[in-house]
Amino acid sequence: MQRMAGLVGKPNTGKSTFFSAATLNPVKIAPFPFTTIEANKGVAYVRVKCVCREFNVEDNPKNSICIRGNRMIPVEIVDVAGLVPEAWKGRGLGNKFLDELRRADVLIHVVDASGSTDIEGRRTPPGTHDPCKDIEFLEKEIAMWIKQIMLRDWRRTVRQAEHMGGDEINTLYERLSGLKIRREDVVKALNETGLKGKKLSNWREEDIEAFSRKIREISKPMIIAANKVDISTARENIEKMKEKYGEKYRIMPCSAEAELVLRRAAERGLVEYIPGDGEFKVINEGKLTEQQKRALKIIQEKVLDIWGNTGVQQIINEAFLKLLKMIVVFPVEDINRLSDHHGNVLPDALLIREGTTARELAYMIHQELGETFICAVDARTKMRYGENYRLKMNDVIKIISAKSR
Repeated sequence: MQRMAGLVGKPNTGKSTFFSAATLNPVKIAPFPFTTIEANKGVAYVRVKCVCREFNVEDNPKNSICIRGNRMIPVEIVDVAGLVPEAWKGRGLGNKFLDELRRADVLIHVVDASGSTDIEGRRTPPGTHDPCKDIEFLEKEIAMWIKQIMLRDWRRTVRQAEHMGGDEINTLYERLSGLKIRREDVVKALNETGLKGKKLSNWREEDIEAFSRKIREISKPMIIAANKVDISTARENIEKMKEKYGEKYRIMPCSAEAELVLRRAAERGLVEYIPGDGEFKVINEGKLTEQQKRALKIIQEKVLDIWGNTGVQQIINEAFLKLLKMIVVFPVEDINRLSDHHGNVLPDALLIREGTTARELAYMIHQELGETFICAVDARTKMRYGENYRLKMNDVIKIISAKSR
């Protein structure tokens, strides 16, 4: 099942620019609130080092892309329309926007680090708004949204728990399963809020709110994309955010606009640039207009020279590889040629959850392969592993089943 990242934040922080940069999908971008009315959905990529160079082979990927030894693995991303305070009450079509987050596994909160938009997303002079307030408000909005979902038919939920013999865990899991929340998330949230063992009939409203905040933190972890770092006031604000929220969230500087310019320039053959690189190379300066030259110079001086990269690719990688604890494995059918039965070399790079077993991988590839699983073979060592072998990052694995014999 493909994982999804939700782009969230107040209006006018650069969310749609981030989305366009990550996906190269054209979306409406304008400097005023509520430009995005319907959620934009697209494909971004997690970038990892491909194993093709380690094995000294020329690969031909089918489910992903390999660019000079960098494997780009597709992931789903949704740009949710800007949220404003009290969105959970329906303000600014807030409930409609929040509902787009039901399928999200991880949240990327795009914050205007320059402090040049107020809490409603209106333009203000740079440095006049504290972006820490944006983090605080968005935490509350999503928690209150979950709380409202829980409060709907709360008496019925309590009766259901009693009917199930006081099984609060499964009752809450069933109530929240539509938010892509797992049973283990519910257990962890109950433990960390001290509510485990407390009957739902005895829960007060503050208990429901505390649980809602915790279940969001666990089931939909969040990273802060500190955007607009090309504006001078961003540096001080990023330090403020790190000081206040650095222990809770990973706060990563970025310039979505710079990334979008570089990706579009690369797409048009004007520069050489792989998303995530800390540099670009002009291919033919004579093709560039004066305006394009100035834009590239600004990106170099105000973004790359100071921050090392635009941050967009790094944030996507962090969201999936670190927050969601995912790894990449390369399943093959021929461990000598590293190919599938069509002869495609290293055809697939699969993003899977850390801790996935060999048999679980077999089921991901094909139901019958999982049912008739015998063992997994490591292409590097030729060692055989049983069904409970936990896969590691960059494993190149062949699944042997009764069917394949």
